[in-house]
Amino acid sequence: MVAKATQCHYTMIKVLVKKGTDLELNGRLCYIDTCVVNGGFDQMQSYVAFSNVVREYRSGGLSVRAADGVSFGLEEGRFSAIVGPSGAGKSTVLNILGGMDTITEGSVTVGGRELTGLSRRQRCAYRRDDVGFVFQFYNLIQNLTALENVELSSHIRKNALNPQCVLADVGLSDRVKNFPAQLSGGEQQRVAIARALAKNPKLLLCDEPTGALDYETGKGILQLLFDTCRSKGVTVVVITHNSAITPMADRIIKIKSGKVESVTDNPNPKPVAEIEW
Repeated sequence: MVAKATQCHYTMIKVLVKKGTDLELNGRLCYIDTCVVNGGFDQMQSYVAFSNVVREYRSGGLSVRAADGVSFGLEEGRFSAIVGPSGAGKSTVLNILGGMDTITEGSVTVGGRELTGLSRRQRCAYRRDDVGFVFQFYNLIQNLTALENVELSSHIRKNALNPQCVLADVGLSDRVKNFPAQLSGGEQQRVAIARALAKNPKLLLCDEPTGALDYETGKGILQLLFDTCRSKGVTVVVITHNSAITPMADRIIKIKSGKVESVTDNPNPKPVAEIEW
């Protein structure tokens, strides 16, 4: 069902259409969950809220909008997937959410905190205290052991978790003294996840976490991320071009050409064991 409106207020939307309905608002198609004027989201109800976010890059006389009016909301403690083809703007959204990039227009809030006006020092504190990053190619320091790599993040965070305990949680208690070159790809990604979790973050942002892994190892990493979300209450956001893994997510945001194409809630996430690609 698609409802149409030219102007509205959040309280009016709840009367016009129910949650889970698509709404065409001022020419913009958006998904009704915590939606407000201009296709944005109610920042009081979403843990993460992007509202009409634009990120424009300029080079010489050219300008490119990597994010072009992006609006969506994410719930706290849930597993969300942002999916789209290469160049769609997924990594731009992740970098903005992680405090590694700023926006040109719009608003971004996390836990009721507006990120848009943060200074460089405040963004650094946000990245240090609230966000854990997992990268496609692990980004481990090669001359440090698995334990030492994880200890790096625990040194910069006051309420960090015990590195050895975190490594045990990801199944690497017997590999703490190994260097990255002595570990398989899946084991290296587990170290990277442990490094992110040792900070005890509120947000775990994963950029193509299975992109460099084989099928079975990739599924093991996805299961670890999902279990982390459910057992620890961490808000997990996975960026991927692989739409086959989206059925395991609680919410799926599809991005194309810098715009949100759709936002879908999944009340019955598919077990990772049943996912195939």
